[in-house]
Amino acid sequence: MDRTHDTYSESWDLDVFFQGGSDSQEFRKHLDILNRKKDQFAENALGFHPPQSPKDADLVWHLIEEAKEVMMYLRQAGAFVSCLEAQNMHDRKADSLRGEVTSLSADFSSTFTKFQQQLSDCTEEVWNELLQHDQLNEIAFVLNEWRKKSKDKLSSAEESLIQALAVDGYHGWGQMYDTIVGSMEIEHDGKTLSVGQANNLLSSPDENTRKEVFGKLEKAWEQHEELFARTLNHLGGFRLNVYKKRGWEELMKEPLEYNRMKQETLDAMWGAISKNKKPFVQYLERKAQLIGKERLDWYDLDAPVAESTSSMSFEEGATFILKQFSRFGEEMAGFAQKAFEDQWIEAEDRPGKRPGGFCTSFPLSDQSRIFMTYSGSMSNVSTLAHELGHAFHSYALKPMHTLNRNYAMNVAETASTFAEMIVADAAVKEAETKEEKIALVEDKLQRSVAFFMNIHARFLFETRFYEERKKGIVSSDKLNELMEEAQKEAFSDSLGEIHPRFWASKLHFYITGVPFYNFPYTFGYLFSLSIYAKALESGESYEDHYMALLRDTAIMNVEELAMKHLGEDITKEAFWEKGINLCIADVKEFLELTT
Repeated sequence: MDRTHDTYSESWDLDVFFQGGSDSQEFRKHLDILNRKKDQFAENALGFHPPQSPKDADLVWHLIEEAKEVMMYLRQAGAFVSCLEAQNMHDRKADSLRGEVTSLSADFSSTFTKFQQQLSDCTEEVWNELLQHDQLNEIAFVLNEWRKKSKDKLSSAEESLIQALAVDGYHGWGQMYDTIVGSMEIEHDGKTLSVGQANNLLSSPDENTRKEVFGKLEKAWEQHEELFARTLNHLGGFRLNVYKKRGWEELMKEPLEYNRMKQETLDAMWGAISKNKKPFVQYLERKAQLIGKERLDWYDLDAPVAESTSSMSFEEGATFILKQFSRFGEEMAGFAQKAFEDQWIEAEDRPGKRPGGFCTSFPLSDQSRIFMTYSGSMSNVSTLAHELGHAFHSYALKPMHTLNRNYAMNVAETASTFAEMIVADAAVKEAETKEEKIALVEDKLQRSVAFFMNIHARFLFETRFYEERKKGIVSSDKLNELMEEAQKEAFSDSLGEIHPRFWASKLHFYITGVPFYNFPYTFGYLFSLSIYAKALESGESYEDHYMALLRDTAIMNVEELAMKHLGEDITKEAFWEKGINLCIADVKEFLELTT
């Protein structure tokens, strides 16, 4: 593809939104406007009562549009602060801005919850008549969700109190975790590394490096484990108390509703995975042989198995992704090229950055920003493609009403893993040597192990933690024990040294915005495999079909989405086994290549 730059920047451009970083006066003005819009909505919604007739439809629409404006300003502010916090974990002004945005969000949520409940309190007859209104009909799915959720919750006054207390309670504990991790430093080879940089060394070809870094990381988590244990207990306790007050007996009620999926779907997915662990254990056993060990230790999971493991500069990785995206479709390739050229990506490998990666959208600007730490591995290239997939999802939804763009995490992970798969498959096909092919197939298998074993362990741990938390505070020793049990079960006891303090090291357990930040990844991985298989079967450009599916992700539950676009019943294990079998084929190829 033609490019206008000789090289792509590894640092993102945030000044296009608000100049001056955490000292930005433009951002201060944005917060002032947000505050005024929030107060204006509160004033206009104050006298709103349950609609009495379809004549109230215009008023309802007007208030929804006002609320939408506040939501977009809040999302823009939240995205900017997230970027500031991630690029420099020592930016204390960004921490202060986070508190301010969280407070504004809670204040708006209080008013908005009351409006939703008032709107939902009308009769069934009036409700159905309201939905005949042209503009309200366009967002009928979302409105019906509001109505259902409102009936499941406490009074608007009680819900407002919960949201207000959550600012310095629930969300405050989540921010505490970020602060602790931000202060952690790992010394290695004469250098001071952030946690994110140290984690990247766990894919080093040198076992001594991996073992040493893992040991230092584990020691760092151990030094802070009482703080992490307290944080996790308070997060879990807050959530359980809210569930109890609302009369929610099922722990998975909120996570499933958030992801718009049924319990039967979740059970079918984990059931199919649990029955098909053996091939992946065989892969782990073969990998252990290849690196000269009887059993893999935790720090070996990301170790390369071939000396000729590909390494790509950021520029080379970007070029490779653009090449593969262009084979799938012009829209995806053109979009990704714009992201690279317009500096949407923060990838520089430097200390002080938050670990992990993410994609966040700036709705007022119709742009996204991607965060990661790029050190040149094929795994980094896959992560970059993954986050570009998230951004493309937001791009595909641009024609939709703002309220019809709020897709859940499980389908969000579908778009990202689909993009990742395009690149991973292409890398295998273009491998020039047997060594390189082995390394690239193994890179794919590392992801399968992550989704079928690592994330299964997270799910098992978290469900069991909550059951323990119902009885009282869970000690750090018990948390370690629960994690060890979960990892042994999820990995079919195939590892040597495991990672008992994984519960402390994984940010996902401390994210307050999304409950159970684990199983949606596995859902997205397997769901995207089915979409990818459809794309390969089509024999023609599948991009239009794919974008149509993405546009439906926020306006129907996942069971309906799969039936409409794939013709599949995802409440049955048979659906999930199709995707798992594709991964088992990777295992077979790996075993043949390494015989």
